Amino acid sequence: MSSIRFFNEEVEFKLDHPRKTSNWIKLAVLQERGTISELNFIFCSDSFLHSINVEYLNHSTLTDIITFDNGSDANAIDGEIYISIPRVMENARSFDKTFDNELHRVIIHGVLHLIGYSDKTTRQKSVMRKKEDSYLSLRS
Repeated sequence: MSSIRFFNEEVEFKLDHPRKTSNWIKLAVLQERGTISELNFIFCSDSFLHSINVEYLNHSTLTDIITFDNGSDANAIDGEIYISIPRVMENARSFDKTFDNELHRVIIHGVLHLIGYSDKTTRQKSVMRKKEDSYLSLRS
């Protein structure tokens, strides 16, 4: 049974339309021929995500997202996606996008990582961006 849950840490935030967002994520995963076991999104502050970045990745930088793959089955997603709401807000302003669009881009970005996509090289980043755009276009 698939489970998608949304949580907050150190930030007052409520996702608009969580059921709609969950269905959109499930559609994307299905199109990638995957399934969801358990997927938790934790919307948090910059400081909360920074502490995770330092502790687990040994990076002392701000970031908008950190994804942890907790699964052992290659076809079933089991993970946690931490998203800094202040970073998403700042990125939306910087990229001249709406907060909602940028938030959903970051959400699907984390999901794509759990599916197995990487963004380490220029080519991988290009593939990832095309996938993000494709799945963002499915939101209604």
